[in-house]
Amino acid sequence: MILSIIIPTYNEEEYLPILLESIKEQDFEDYEVIVADANSTDKTREIAKEYGCIVVDGGLPAVGRNNGARVAKGEYLLFLDSDLKLTEDYLRDVLYEFRMEHLGIAITQMKPLSNKVQDKIFHEFANYFMISVEKIKPHGAGCYGIISRKELHDECGGFDESLTFGEDTDYIERLAKKERFKVLRNAKIGVSTRRLEEEGITTLIQQYGKSTVNDFLGKRTDASELNYNFGHGKEKITTSRLDNITRQTEKINNIKETYDDSRELIRSTRAEIKSSRRRREKKVVFYCVCGEGMGHAIRTGVIVDRIKDRYDVHIFSSERAYEYLNSKFDNVYEIGGFNTVYINNKVNNLKTFSNALKRNPTNIKVGYENLYKKARQLHPDVIVTDFEIYATMLSKIRGIPLISLDNIHMITQTKIDYPQNHYVEMLKAKGVIKTYVVKPKVHILTSFFYPKVRAKKNAVIYPPILREDILKLEPKEGDHIIVYQTSRESEKLIRKLKALKDEKFIVYGFNKSEEDGNLTYKEFNEDVFYDDLASSKAVICNGGFTFITEAIHLKKPIYSVPAIGNFEQTLNGFYVEKLGYGEYHEVMSASRVKSFLNNLPKYQKRLAKVKKTNNDGVVRELIYRIEKYSKL
Repeated sequence: MILSIIIPTYNEEEYLPILLESIKEQDFEDYEVIVADANSTDKTREIAKEYGCIVVDGGLPAVGRNNGARVAKGEYLLFLDSDLKLTEDYLRDVLYEFRMEHLGIAITQMKPLSNKVQDKIFHEFANYFMISVEKIKPHGAGCYGIISRKELHDECGGFDESLTFGEDTDYIERLAKKERFKVLRNAKIGVSTRRLEEEGITTLIQQYGKSTVNDFLGKRTDASELNYNFGHGKEKITTSRLDNITRQTEKINNIKETYDDSRELIRSTRAEIKSSRRRREKKVVFYCVCGEGMGHAIRTGVIVDRIKDRYDVHIFSSERAYEYLNSKFDNVYEIGGFNTVYINNKVNNLKTFSNALKRNPTNIKVGYENLYKKARQLHPDVIVTDFEIYATMLSKIRGIPLISLDNIHMITQTKIDYPQNHYVEMLKAKGVIKTYVVKPKVHILTSFFYPKVRAKKNAVIYPPILREDILKLEPKEGDHIIVYQTSRESEKLIRKLKALKDEKFIVYGFNKSEEDGNLTYKEFNEDVFYDDLASSKAVICNGGFTFITEAIHLKKPIYSVPAIGNFEQTLNGFYVEKLGYGEYHEVMSASRVKSFLNNLPKYQKRLAKVKKTNNDGVVRELIYRIEKYSKL
């Protein structure tokens, strides 16, 4: 069994059926419900049994929750107060996010079962507060959907039964010291406002405010200090309290009158978009792809092929990437792009900038017509960007959630090592990268090296995305060396290899087929290229991420000569050498290549230890993020 739902009760015949009915209506079946009852004098126990619940003896909330957990069979424990109501797909959403985020303890946000403005404001503030302090002081504003792993619950001794107030926050804090805690973002739980009605908002703010301050000071609060009792009854509502509720409501309603008018306009617009989205069968995903080089296009092709049946995917790109993707998929649109200019295998910043200025008006026009107009027409639920600049602009202007999926943001999101003489290049690269993709919901990073993610960065790292044809290849060692260069200016470097007359080199990247001594130039053909790569004994390349990762997967030693001034290529070459997969040089020479070839056994030994991976993990992550962020 996956889930055990535990509910402490005392005289809850009015509210318990609402909660149990909402559980019964969930599109989820692998659960049990345990009601821990504190000797109710009404029909609470009978109602629980009618709904098929397991009934155990309870007491104060901590006692009841622990008694329920003792008999629970589920892998996960979900603790609910009895006056709650589950929202649609609550159980499925909670479990999915909890497991995908690898959590040990979590709590859901609250949604008041009331249309009063003051109730909504109060609960929105409570949600905001819990989220804002979740990494500083794990906190719960009541037992509104606390979920934990049963194994962790048992290890930490469950709820502290000596506490009469704040036992839920104490529980969260203790478990969060052992495993990761989060306020879940996807699911909200319906919360009764009876305590607001009984106590008044001022009293509740005072009660929870005092207890929260005490929590931050490391002190526990007793229920007697707050005049707080377990159980609720209508006898608590007095005339003076009703008058107080009325005064508070009128005050807040007056303050919020203009606010509500604005919110209503926003709500109606969102409702219109949401209604149109519900009518369609699939979520619409805009996938925006950098057009420079083929690496972005290749990994996009792999990902889109895996998600195209699940989502309505529309691809936007430029240059060769557009041509490549347009040959494989429907709904591919051409937009403007920017290209780095190389001269003698070196980035020419002046030429790159000059070309960008010349092409910018056309780029914006094409980008606007094919991206912004499509967004107005199709109302995308989410945008995925592989280092494409217009995606950020569209995301900000249209308010569409943005997900970044690339390898380049390893430079900004992680604690990388790099050659210190390239410090200035690193700073330039960071500056450019930060302008291309601005504040996405998450960075999904792909890499063959795994530094730590920087503090306060929302990023996850997965192995490189590899073409399915590469994954199917069975590597064998032949007698030739693959040379793969993407810049025509690299031809001068290639000619140096003619000095190694005993070696055979197959050269890709120059769009020609000819023989030149021991150099065989071939036009790119995927099937032929795969065979040549799989049967090579080593590869010589610049610092392109895709080719390097394919060579690593096929256990081919790498001689990397990154384009000068391209920090991303330098970083890739640097880690090739750091991990022992080959060598990184800033210039190519015949003598260095010969030395590299003499050391192939050493690099092959290191490469033999590289674990085989596939694309399943990153695809699951992207689907999870699309589902998470695309909800209105």
